[in-house]
Amino acid sequence: MKIRLEKNMMRKNGPSALVLRWVALALVVVLVAGIQMLSGAAVAGTAPEPVDIILRGGPVVTMDGDRHLYENGLVAIKGDRIVAVGDARELAARYKAKTVIDTTGKAVLPGLINTHTHVPMALFRGVADDLMLQEWLTKYIFPAEAKNVNREFVRAGTRLGCLEMIQGGTTCYVDMYYFEDEIAAVTEAAGMRAVLGETVIDFPVPDAKTPQEGLAYAENFIKKYKGNALITPAIAPHAPYTCSPDLLKAAKALSDKLESPLVTHLAEDYSEVGIITERYKARPVEHVEKLGILGPRTIAAHVIQVTPEEIQILKNRGVGVAHNPQSNMKLAAGVCPVPQMLKAGLAVGLGTDGAASNNDLSMFEEMDSAAKLHKEFSKDPTVVNAREALEMATIRGAQAIHLDKEIGSLETGKRADLIVVDIDTPHQWPVYNLYSTLVYATKAGDVTTSIINGKIVMRDRKVLTLNVPAIKAETLKYRTQILESLKK
Repeated sequence: MKIRLEKNMMRKNGPSALVLRWVALALVVVLVAGIQMLSGAAVAGTAPEPVDIILRGGPVVTMDGDRHLYENGLVAIKGDRIVAVGDARELAARYKAKTVIDTTGKAVLPGLINTHTHVPMALFRGVADDLMLQEWLTKYIFPAEAKNVNREFVRAGTRLGCLEMIQGGTTCYVDMYYFEDEIAAVTEAAGMRAVLGETVIDFPVPDAKTPQEGLAYAENFIKKYKGNALITPAIAPHAPYTCSPDLLKAAKALSDKLESPLVTHLAEDYSEVGIITERYKARPVEHVEKLGILGPRTIAAHVIQVTPEEIQILKNRGVGVAHNPQSNMKLAAGVCPVPQMLKAGLAVGLGTDGAASNNDLSMFEEMDSAAKLHKEFSKDPTVVNAREALEMATIRGAQAIHLDKEIGSLETGKRADLIVVDIDTPHQWPVYNLYSTLVYATKAGDVTTSIINGKIVMRDRKVLTLNVPAIKAETLKYRTQILESLKK
């Protein structure tokens, strides 16, 4: 009777308490196991990722598409690439590195890009000043080069130029000179990035007695360095007034054949317009356009004497422009219409030109000069503002030399080319707007650290890849040699 009653109660009231307890226990076991699995996954997911270098503590100026600026930023580098950039509070726990650089009181920004120079000419710094362009070239520079330039001179001048640029925050430069294979070797050893154009020209020069020799030299040089991690080899027809139409077309054919950049001077002076118009019945840009020289691998230096129509031609052809404000002012060559170029969407970078016509390789001075020059020339204080000037030294410069997919901004996946700049000195106090401070108040000597392709080439103002005392001694030796050569 009792058993029958219990069975009836179970049918009536459902499972017994004992069964419910077993079910509950089983659910607890499953839940605990799930929590343990999830907890293990979470621990594994939060383990810091090993990287090579971390920079954190100060602001990070990315120059990315949205121009992110992180007040308390962090950049993580692995190999030759940036693997993370952002707010340090969000990223600090995700990465660990043996090398951590404290950037407190400093700013991290993309390495500066010098879009036009003749780097070995650092040895001619101050040899002839305060002259018109054609007089400066024909009476002083070309004769001095003929008497002094050889492979040893080029190596010495490149070491001096690279030292100055590294100390001043330049991580990439575009060159046009002779013996570019020597320039490439020194530049690579210094750890710098460069687009190096082997010059071709109508008359005999130190590394080629004929234009045909120059073309052959350029082809061998490009083939030798094609695919190099730091060196982008190029061909550099000097200018429309020093290269025949046939030589210009041959240079363009070689550029197309080897898919290498073509670097040239273009519309750089009042006198050039007269020379080209007299010879070819067309202005410089019109002349090279008719020859088919312009294209998406062209880097044109100066580009001062241009009309709005010619600016549109350059834009349509994808040409990058290297603006050299200090050199142009010093030679009274005119003022490049940069505001109009920027408005048209032309890729415009900044360059120093050679130290013989500037007389330094400081990109901070070029930024400051570019911003102020165009305000005065246009009578408009709003043009080429501080951020635009910094853009021309970084991301716009990268666009002008056709390397913006790799360098010019601090973004995940890009090459790790960046610098650390002290912003805690009396000539910078107080900081209200970081772009303003970097462009109008910061000097080349404020750069403390430089990283190129993921390698530290300068740390705490000590250059790690070049022998400074040896470079100074070598430079003084060449000063004596050059002075003696000019007496003959």
